[in-house]
Amino acid sequence: MGSPAVTMAVYAALVYDVISATNSSPQTTEINAAKRADTLMKWVHVGLAQAAIFAVLGIALEARSGNAVWPPALGAGMAGGMLYVQYVHAKNRGISNPGPSTEEY
Repeated sequence: MGSPAVTMAVYAALVYDVISATNSSPQTTEINAAKRADTLMKWVHVGLAQAAIFAVLGIALEARSGNAVWPPALGAGMAGGMLYVQYVHAKNRGISNPGPSTEEY
């Protein structure tokens, strides 16, 4: 049985890595939200779904091994929740107070 803290951190890092692979940063989301909010948020949802698949599989494997399931659930859940809040805030801020975009159309 591994350390619960390490297991929680691994699942948090997994969620952050999956989101990073499928999305622009919250900063880029805010900067470009006025023109691309729907597309940006679509990829946040795709990334969260992918991360959830890995988390559920990991939790199932931990349970099957007789290990505690709360560390991976907590790590993945906290990371996913915090990232989602960041992206929603970035989208809302970018729509309500658009500044110069990094893109030209």
